[in-house]
Formats: sequence, C-alpha cells, structure tokens
Amino acid sequence: MSTKQRSRKHLCAAALIAPALFLSACGSPEPSTGGGGGEAEAGGGGSLSIATGGTGGVYYPLGGGFATVIRDNIEGYDATVQETNASVDNMLLIENGSAQLAFSVGDVVADAVEGVGEFEGNPLEICSLGNIYNNFMQAVSVDGTGIASVEDMAGKVISVGAPGSATEVAALRILEAAGIDPETGVERRQLGAAETVAALRDGTIDAGFWSGGLPTGALIDLASDGDMVLVPIGEYAEPLASEYGEYYVAEDIPANTYEGQTEAVPAIASPNLLVASPTMDEQLQEDITRAIFENEEALIQVHPAAEELDAATAGDISYVETCPGAQTYFDEAAG
Repeated sequence: MSTKQRSRKHLCAAALIAPALFLSACGSPEPSTGGGGGEAEAGGGGSLSIATGGTGGVYYPLGGGFATVIRDNIEGYDATVQETNASVDNMLLIENGSAQLAFSVGDVVADAVEGVGEFEGNPLEICSLGNIYNNFMQAVSVDGTGIASVEDMAGKVISVGAPGSATEVAALRILEAAGIDPETGVERRQLGAAETVAALRDGTIDAGFWSGGLPTGALIDLASDGDMVLVPIGEYAEPLASEYGEYYVAEDIPANTYEGQTEAVPAIASPNLLVASPTMDEQLQEDITRAIFENEEALIQVHPAAEELDAATAGDISYVETCPGAQTYFDEAAG
C-alpha cells in the first residue's frame, strides 16, 4: 500500500468512526431539523439546509464539509446539515422546500426526474450541481452465516437498507437479478449502516447491503472484529444497467480498503450527485458549485471521497439537467 493510500485510510477511519467529533473539529454546523432557506432561494442571503444521510455513511460528514465551505466562501450565507434516510427522502425534501441542497445516487435521481419507482406518477423538478464521487454498493456478512454470494441470501434475514434510501432501491434490484424475490425470498429488514453492523454483530440478520463511499465508517468498525465478509456483487452491474440505466458500473472495492480484506471484491459503483431545485437563484448555484470544487483540499480533510471532485467531468450527466449556474462554472473551469 502506498504512503498516500495509508494516510488516506487512516484519515478516513478517524473521520468516519467518530463523524460528529470530526465535524465539530472542522467547524461544521449542527444538524438541521429542516425548513428555512426562503431568503436563500431568492438570492438574498440566509441559511441553506443540506440533506445528507445517516451518520455512519459518507453523505453526513461530507455534507458538513460542504456547509463549512459555503459559510466560509459565500458572503451572507450559512449552511446546516440534515441527517436523513438518504437519497429518496432527500429528493422529496428538495421538492417540498425543507432542504435546498441534497445528496443522491444517480439511479434515484433518474427515477425522480422520470417519475418512476418511488416517484411513480410524481416526476420532480430538480437539477444537478455536479457529480461529486462514486458510491459503492457493498454487500456484507460475517463468518458463520454461510453467505458468500447473493444467491446464498435466499431464505435468510437480510437488511436492504433504510426506508427511502438508494441502498434499498439497489438492493431490491440486485436480489431480483440474482433470482430472489425480495418480497418472499428473504426475510427483509430495513436498517441503515450503523444498525446493519449492530444487527450482524448480535446475529439478528445474516447479511446487509450498504451504498456509500469507500471506506464506509460503520464497515471500518465491523471489519475491526476480524470476521467481516464482503459479498461479491459486480456480476449484477450489467443486467442492472441494461434494465435501469447507465448509472450502474462494475468496479472493485480495492484490496485493503477494510482491515483484513486482502483481495479486491467485485462491487457496483454509481455516481453521487449534489442536487438542488431549478428555482434556486442562478448566481447562488454558481457560487455553491465554485465553493465546493475550488476547495477540494479542505474537503479531502473531511473525507477522502472528495478526491474525486473534478469540474471537467462533473457536469457530464445525461439523466438530469445540470443547474444553469453550475454549468456556468463548469464552462468557465473548462475554458
């Protein structure tokens, strides 16, 4: 492992095992309970609420970093983070105005735009401030369950992710691709990352899914027990992409991402987007995008997923419009 990889792993472990402490040290705001931001949308200053995810994942700490760079770089604006069930809920929070910015995985964003899946008959008006980093769908079990493949999950107790999360959306699709009826073929639980780890430890579930950046804090913690098993799922990327869209790509979880993981494990990667309402002031869209992409080094100190920030490609998304203010910044950066 290179020096950079070792330092990156150690930084992430420190940031994610105790995200609230790390965010406090970085000066990030306390979580918001929602609401507010009316003045912000009019371009007159105010507070922006960022919908993130659970504290055991990546959205929450990275969202705290975004809040800090917004506060430090955009005059008149503050920002707070909301802990949520992640992607699906986050899109609804944008729609009802309870959040002005939100993280979401590409498949959920596409469903929201098209009005399908969880958004059946209710297409949402949203736009993207850019592709931020790739999520990895991770299937995890522990020694003694006999689960080494998705097919082995048949008849077992499986966490498919928190309700209203991108994890749940993708997990159900993966089970179906493996020939398992997610309604009758497994005993389903709906748990977030931290809850999934706790349930694996106490034996109340046999395996669970989690969609997040690498490495995920809750899984760092589980790997420290010495019996974590990463279940390969990369073979399902192609059938999912064929049926649902280009936002499912086979990609390995590199060896040594987690303690005791000595070999690469085939997984499924999907882009994570930062989403806003198209009614947000265009200058504010541009200023937020600039603040994020021009403060990459500061954001890497919060979470190494920020190393993937790239203004040259962040607007290259086919299934949702790029916010016009963000596009102005990307065009300027490219010039």
